[in-house]
Amino acid sequence: MTLARFEIFAKIVDLGSFTKASEELNMTQSAVSHAIASLEAEWGTSLLIRDRKKGIALTEVGQKTLIHIREILNRMEKINQELALAANVEIGTIRIGTFASASSCLLPKILATFEKKYPKITFSFFEGTYEEIEEWLHTGVIDLGFVVEREKGMPFDMIPLLQDKMVVAFPPAHRFHKKKLIHIEDLKEEPFIMPKGMYQKHVEELFAQASINPCVRFEVQDCNTIANMVQEGSGSQ
Repeated sequence: MTLARFEIFAKIVDLGSFTKASEELNMTQSAVSHAIASLEAEWGTSLLIRDRKKGIALTEVGQKTLIHIREILNRMEKINQELALAANVEIGTIRIGTFASASSCLLPKILATFEKKYPKITFSFFEGTYEEIEEWLHTGVIDLGFVVEREKGMPFDMIPLLQDKMVVAFPPAHRFHKKKLIHIEDLKEEPFIMPKGMYQKHVEELFAQASINPCVRFEVQDCNTIANMVQEGSGSQ
């Protein structure tokens, strides 16, 4: 067992490929394969399932050990950061879990400010759904993540960044153009496009609080798709 083998194992899982891991780590693919084979031989068990069609998958043992391996690698990263801090040199990698709108609206300004103060800190980004971000936090894949709102029972420290206003999107010729303020009751009979994923629960709670069953015409994951559908008159959102 060596940290190098742990890093190789974690990188293969993150990228889902021996080839991509070897490129990322600047190693030959045979060296990467040998490192995993040696680790599996030492432990006397298989950690990864190789399938030419389906790619890389973790065995049950691989899933369980990966959590501890990530913890060890995270601890080593913290040690390196503490040593660098003692030498007045901030270094290291921050792994961030984010979703599409946070990546485009929040990250650029935050990173620009941070990089001016800590130019030697690097970043690794993992973009996914809210559920994936929460899972990545639990398993140590990321150091911090952007979420829409705090769920009860989440064992993480939370820092509020901003609060968005709730708005309604509707096509150009819609009757709502005559209204200065749209109440949620106004949506009762409107064909509605429900956003799937991290926003859906929040929107459904707003309707539930107003005792309204929305007339959901479509359920769509991608925000750009929803915007285009609204523009074409397929519903409001």
